[in-house]
Order: sequence, then structure tokens, then C-alpha cells
Amino acid sequence: MPNWIVSFSREAGKQYEKLKRSGSRPSINDVVDLLVLDLQKNGSQLADWPHFGPLEPEHFHCHLRRGRPCYVACWKVIDKKAKRIEVYYVGSHEGAPY
Repeated sequence: MPNWIVSFSREAGKQYEKLKRSGSRPSINDVVDLLVLDLQKNGSQLADWPHFGPLEPEHFHCHLRRGRPCYVACWKVIDKKAKRIEVYYVGSHEGAPY
């Protein structure tokens, strides 16, 4: 049973749907799915993810895949008591909101 509830903002949901799935290695969608599972289990502090860091209070990001393009995800804690997190960006590093 997940400890945290993780949702996507409307924009991040659209971004997720536009990401490409590949057959040979884990696709970027698969990596996002793993991130969501980790957020559900452990909350917003994911120090084991590459380049994890705070952006501002209760806003965080990490790199999902290195290379060109580099993919990142950004999320924020919506409600600490209710344990709710919202992913608000999933996509290339160049378009990230920071």
C-alpha cells in the first residue's frame, strides 16, 4: 500500500503521454513510472535519484535519463498531512521550469 498519493498536473500528464516508449531498453515512460512508485513509497525526498535536489521549498527535481536530450521530472508536495505529491513537469532538461 503506497504511503503517498502521487498525481500528475494536467500539463505533466500531457507531457508524459508525448514521451516515446522504446523496446530495447527501459523507455523514459518506464523510468517515470519507477519515479512515481518511489514517490508513493518514500515521499518527496529521493536522494538516490540522479541530480536530485530542491528547487524551492517543497519543490524538487531529478534527472531521469542522461544524454541528449536529458530528461527531468519536477514535483511538489501539495499536502504533507494528507501525503499528496504532484508531478508538474516531465520532459527535456531544456524545457524544465527552473
